[in-house]
Amino acid sequence: MSELWDVLDENRNKTGRLHERGKQMQKDEYHLVVHVWIVNDKNEFLISKRTPNKSYPNMWECTGGSAIAGDDSLATAIKEVEEELGIILNPQNGFLFKQYKRCCEECGGGDFVDVWIFRQNVDILSVVLQPNETCDVMWATKEQIDFMIEEKTFIGRELYSYIDELTKNCKNCLLF
Repeated sequence: MSELWDVLDENRNKTGRLHERGKQMQKDEYHLVVHVWIVNDKNEFLISKRTPNKSYPNMWECTGGSAIAGDDSLATAIKEVEEELGIILNPQNGFLFKQYKRCCEECGGGDFVDVWIFRQNVDILSVVLQPNETCDVMWATKEQIDFMIEEKTFIGRELYSYIDELTKNCKNCLLF
């Protein structure tokens, strides 16, 4: 069965229409995407490596994905992390860090991105990688992520335009 998304208008309102994943969105159609950053007590970020069969093959990233029809942002964040890494996030540890709209030049639509930060310690040995999604996981400091961006092993600013703001604001902060 194909994955269906709620179609949102340019003001982030649900239109009542659904969109099938993999098909091109039309002009003025948007959908909801989440990026989930898990930060431990050492201010390290839990990042995962994409499998070779995906776009951005073998690149490091934060966990994320598209909301399926009916799901809100928080539910999507929690679901994506559980699906891709087998980690159960505590919703009370989450903080909506940023929201923004990305437009697609070719189609005239795009997506709304919600960036979540979860302050949660995770035993890396308990991570369960999802085949065809993720193939590795690690804790990384801001400096390590910056180095990986320079080395082009982390997806970086083309997808995470806010990354400098995120790593600066997470440095030695409790967020809550």
